[in-house]
Amino acid sequence: MRAARLLQILLLLQNRGRQSSVQLAEELEVAPRTILRDIDATTEAGLPIISHQGHGGGIELGFDYRTRLTGLARDEAAALGLILSADTPMISALGLEQAAKRARAKLIESLPDKTRMQAQSVIGQFTLNWETDVDDPRVRAMSMAVRAGVIVRIRFATPDEQVIHPVELVLDDRYWAVRDGLSEDTIQMSDWGRLNISGKRFESVPREEKGRPTGRPFP
Repeated sequence: MRAARLLQILLLLQNRGRQSSVQLAEELEVAPRTILRDIDATTEAGLPIISHQGHGGGIELGFDYRTRLTGLARDEAAALGLILSADTPMISALGLEQAAKRARAKLIESLPDKTRMQAQSVIGQFTLNWETDVDDPRVRAMSMAVRAGVIVRIRFATPDEQVIHPVELVLDDRYWAVRDGLSEDTIQMSDWGRLNISGKRFESVPREEKGRPTGRPFP
């Protein structure tokens, strides 16, 4: 968490110039004392941050230290703002809402001034509402299984129980499904039943390889 905050401090100083510890604290929702400790840590790491004491002082980057994401046209910046402002069901399914907000703030702060202003201008102007069930605990469980690459049993403890290798979580027309790496079938959530998430991983095999299953258990 602290490393993420340090990076955002650098981006804020880079794009906004000299800032007081109070301004940075308000932006990052921490105490000014926390900001001062962070500044000490960055200077000890050798980053060129300069602190000016007294009236009119503040914190700024020295030696023209900058990193930029350049080359975006006006319409591309607007499109990027829309992409960054959309809270998609996939983000919610993975429980990454707060991480997505932090990543969005860092990315926007890394843009050049005009590009950043264009991207920010569209955030909040458009709202995307997804009519899909992210609250079903099976969605979160299956998404974690896909990320971890572990074997799952669907319709668990029933005569129709099926072992699958979940290689892709799909949201199609407001309905969730999982692609099984063993059969290459896409199985709708309505057919998942109870889930049993194994601790045993499987090895994914590229879909282009013919004559071989798309998943093999690790020994």
